[in-house]
Amino acid sequence: MTPRFEALAGDAWLIHLGTTADTATNAHVHAIVARIRATAPSWLRDLVPAYTSLGVFFDGSIDADSARDWLRAQCLADIETTTAPPSRTVEIPVCYGGAHGEDLEAAATELGIAPAELIARHGEATYTVAMIGFAPGFPYLGGLDPTLALPRLATPRTHVPAGSVAIGGAQTGIYPRESPGGWRLLGRTPLRLFDARRDPPSLLAPGDRVRFVAIDADTFARSEREA
Repeated sequence: MTPRFEALAGDAWLIHLGTTADTATNAHVHAIVARIRATAPSWLRDLVPAYTSLGVFFDGSIDADSARDWLRAQCLADIETTTAPPSRTVEIPVCYGGAHGEDLEAAATELGIAPAELIARHGEATYTVAMIGFAPGFPYLGGLDPTLALPRLATPRTHVPAGSVAIGGAQTGIYPRESPGGWRLLGRTPLRLFDARRDPPSLLAPGDRVRFVAIDADTFARSEREA
C-alpha cells in the first residue's frame, strides 16, 4: 500500500500503512520503524507505532515537508534490506481463573472447551506486541489462536483489576491499571505493566514477544508482595 501522510501537528506526521489490523500489516509497520531507527536522523524525536499506522515526531531542525519526503522514501524503500534489532521475549506469569479471572469458565463454555484447555491453548502461543494504547502500558497482543476469539462483554465492567489478562475479539491484552473494560477476564499477572518511576515506564514495547506462564494463587500472592 502506498503510504498516506496526515499532518498531526506542525511537528508530527501520521503515516497510514494499511487499512486492516492484521499481523502482516502490523509487521510492515514495525519493519518501517526498524528502518527509520537504523538511520536515526538527528531531527527525529519519537516514533509511535500502531496497528496500521506510525506517528512520527520531529524537531524544528527540519521543515515538515522535508521530513515527509524523507519518511516517504523510507516507506517505499526495500525493507527486506533492513536488519531489525532482535526482539525481546518477555514471560508474563498469570494466575488463571477464580477471583483472578472471573470470566474463564464462562469463556470456556462459550468456546465449547474445558477451562483447562482454554488455559493451555492461551499459553501455547508466542504473541507480538502490536501496539501500546487504550491506557499507558496496555499491550495489544497479536497471535491469539483464532478459535479462541471472543466478543467483548455486552455491558463493560466499571472496574477491572490491574494486571488482568483478557481476550477481546481476536486479541489478548493486559490491563496495566484499574480501569473500566469489556474484555473477557481469564487471569491476572502480579507484574506491573506500567510504572512512571521506571525507565522505561512500560514493561512492554511494540515489537516485543510475549509468552504467558501459568502460576498458582500462592505464587501470585508472593510475587505481588515482592513487586
